[in-house]
Amino acid sequence: MLRRASFWSALLVMLLLPPGLHAQDAAPHDATRLILATTTSTQDSGLLDYLLPVFEEQYEIEVDVIAVGTGQAIELGRNGDADIILVHARACEDAFVEEGYGTARYEVMYNDFIVVGPPDDPAGFAGMTDATAAFLKMAETESPFVSRGDDSGTHTKEMSIWKKADLEPAGGWYISAGQGMGEVLTMANELQAYTLSDRATYVSMQDKLPALTIVVEGDPILFNPYGVIPVNPDVHPQVNAAAAQVFVDWLISVETQQLIAEFEVNGQALFVPDSELWREAQAKVTPEATPEATPGS
Repeated sequence: MLRRASFWSALLVMLLLPPGLHAQDAAPHDATRLILATTTSTQDSGLLDYLLPVFEEQYEIEVDVIAVGTGQAIELGRNGDADIILVHARACEDAFVEEGYGTARYEVMYNDFIVVGPPDDPAGFAGMTDATAAFLKMAETESPFVSRGDDSGTHTKEMSIWKKADLEPAGGWYISAGQGMGEVLTMANELQAYTLSDRATYVSMQDKLPALTIVVEGDPILFNPYGVIPVNPDVHPQVNAAAAQVFVDWLISVETQQLIAEFEVNGQALFVPDSELWREAQAKVTPEATPEATPGS
């Protein structure tokens, strides 16, 4: 049976430890237990509930999931409070590895971000494919927008679009929620506001969001890749490095990538598998086709 640990319960454990001591340093790790820090989108979409029972049964390793924003997930890895991270903010992931906190980054999958908003589209940009132009128009019309505001991968992407637009959003129309994707979508639905969402979470919640529809999609800047990174045992000796690498090897395997390809909600595939092993296998199946680089790679 899967156990799900919230960020707040994990934080409570950390606060109760003596200064300078992290959860992973408090006692030797349990070889049959893996702590995965990941984004809310992998949990809210249902992907983890779909994948992890397969892993747990096959390897008899229990996975404790801490689902938070990417920034918080990376910080948990940086502090040694997780064995492995699965996140979606490429620049931050690369920095995590370059600084020595992660052993290596492995491609897992991708989808895309979308802008959702009221069906009557008061800002008037339904059908637009230029996210930067849409954000500019949203600011000009001061149309209500709910931001994650939580240093998540989604929030990082949003900030990169505002930066490209050379704007710093402010004012009563711009609402910084400091919440996860599911909560922000619910808030935008209630306020009839716009928001930036990963496609997977929106699709998985679509039946509960009658006041939201997709209004902007298809811009290459909205590409959303996910990477998995084991925490470096040279920095945090108590992490379960062996189980972390077992999980990585399983996650990027052709068999698990196929499971990701088959994962659907409401008849829609939510993630595109993208590990190197998967791409090599696909190239062998269709050798006449030249594999194209994934958007934004």
